Amino acid sequence: MRIFPASFDGQSIRRVYDEATETWWFSVIDVVQVLTQQANDLTARKYWNQLKRRLAKEGSEVVTSCHQLKLKAPDGKQRLTDVATAQTLLRLVQSVPSPKAEPIKLWLAKVGHERMQEMADPALSLDRARETWQQHGRSDKWIQQRMTGQETRNKLTDYWTEHGVKSGQEFAILTNIIHQEWAGVNVQEHKALKGLKTHNLRDHMSEAELIFTALAELSTRQVAETQQATGLKENQGAAVVGGRIAKQARRQLEDQTGRSVVTGENYLAPPRASKALPKTTAKAAAKLAVKRKPGKAS
Repeated sequence: MRIFPASFDGQSIRRVYDEATETWWFSVIDVVQVLTQQANDLTARKYWNQLKRRLAKEGSEVVTSCHQLKLKAPDGKQRLTDVATAQTLLRLVQSVPSPKAEPIKLWLAKVGHERMQEMADPALSLDRARETWQQHGRSDKWIQQRMTGQETRNKLTDYWTEHGVKSGQEFAILTNIIHQEWAGVNVQEHKALKGLKTHNLRDHMSEAELIFTALAELSTRQVAETQQATGLKENQGAAVVGGRIAKQARRQLEDQTGRSVVTGENYLAPPRASKALPKTTAKAAAKLAVKRKPGKAS
């Protein structure tokens, strides 16, 4: 989870980006505080609790679409807070009579405006990504592979969306299955191996890791399309098959080169001083070394 502070008319609105599920979450209390024009969050919290009960009685999906995440409260402590996507908040705004309703709708739409632009003209997304990676010192060859992999990923998630898989947690479940199958480690273990915490794993993959990730996701989509997989359960089966196809190719390459495809290399800035690996990273590296020596199945 990565926290990206935002503001509306001088009012702070906490938002978090979940890289695992590729989802933006906004603090409901902060948005309600803007809508009700309350001076403090306590009054806004009481208003939201009452509204939440009323919406629940009405059977509104707004309440069930909200989740809870730990966010930094005004007192500086991390507290569980109701959060929602921009899409859910746009529906919530309709339930709150407020002169700020239309402005906050426009603000929420603006937050996702870049994404809508990119959907209409994918070249914009590619240009922005290329510039960012160049600034971070990535080679043109790496950038091309990263972009190709992202296009493959987008086609897969489009298929999932159109065939009954819910974005968020279900996307994460399927992604983890694919990764575990092709790499022999799950997403979190792979991140630990590279010493990553809040970073995007794919932005720290080697060229080979990107290629095998793309192969696994391409295979998963084509298997799912052939089977007309619908819903989480059926797509889990396709994810296993797609991941295993890439695993077979990985094993063949490792047998020929004597080198492991999955690596602890990353693009993090080098540490200022020589330090021992964090325990989680060291454990992950040791586990991988035993688990997947070239020529050994995983």
